[in-house]
Amino acid sequence: MISPLQKLPPSLIALLLQFAAFMLVVSAMRQLGLHPAPLVTALLCGTLSAALSRIAGMARWWLFIQFIFAPALVLMLALDIPPGFFLAAFFVMLVVYWSTFRTQVPLYLSSDKVWQALACRLPTGPFTFIDLGCGIGGVLAHLSRIHPQGSYHGVEAAPLPFLWSWLRTRFGGYRDCTVRWGSLWNSDLSRYDVVFAYLSPVPMAQLWHKAQQEMRPGSLFISNTFAVPDHPPHETINVEDLHRSTLYIWRM
Repeated sequence: MISPLQKLPPSLIALLLQFAAFMLVVSAMRQLGLHPAPLVTALLCGTLSAALSRIAGMARWWLFIQFIFAPALVLMLALDIPPGFFLAAFFVMLVVYWSTFRTQVPLYLSSDKVWQALACRLPTGPFTFIDLGCGIGGVLAHLSRIHPQGSYHGVEAAPLPFLWSWLRTRFGGYRDCTVRWGSLWNSDLSRYDVVFAYLSPVPMAQLWHKAQQEMRPGSLFISNTFAVPDHPPHETINVEDLHRSTLYIWRM
């Protein structure tokens, strides 16, 4: 049975656990009559928050974030950095990552070796291709040069990567290559011969269900790095890049 806590977005769970750790540490300090330095208190909060996150079953990479959050906050405040810097950083993160806190799909950029491996797996005749979460448009730009017989489309939800990829494809001289701003969940996959995604482990089960419902028989569903749970691919391609990427390929 799924607990109410597990139904919440991980970012909200992390925030609640940070608050719980802070309250527990402050309460314990008052009971013991202790008044440690702010950094010591922050380290205790971080340690307890990471422990609570582990108990709550959060992903391992969250544990480091939970541990470092409070100490990093204390150190930043000690540096007396102007508030405008943090406001600017917030807006930059907002336009780059947008709804990552909700979708749990951060901005990942495929390597050029992944592009090359993908290019070798595309149809030889005319075809339609969509990149779900196209980032700054690297995949589309590369493939449209290698396979000009294809029709390429991308969808991106984050404002700044979308603007970058739109300008890149609009004015870069790429033939039949377009990008639109929006959610991948609103894309009709029945229009495409090849559907490519480089997302995260979180949406893969839901995306697979969407692909099964919409994609045409014989079309290709390709995921970079992240497999579909309980559905072995028909083919895998190991890529010798920095991240040891793997292309998972399903024929629908």
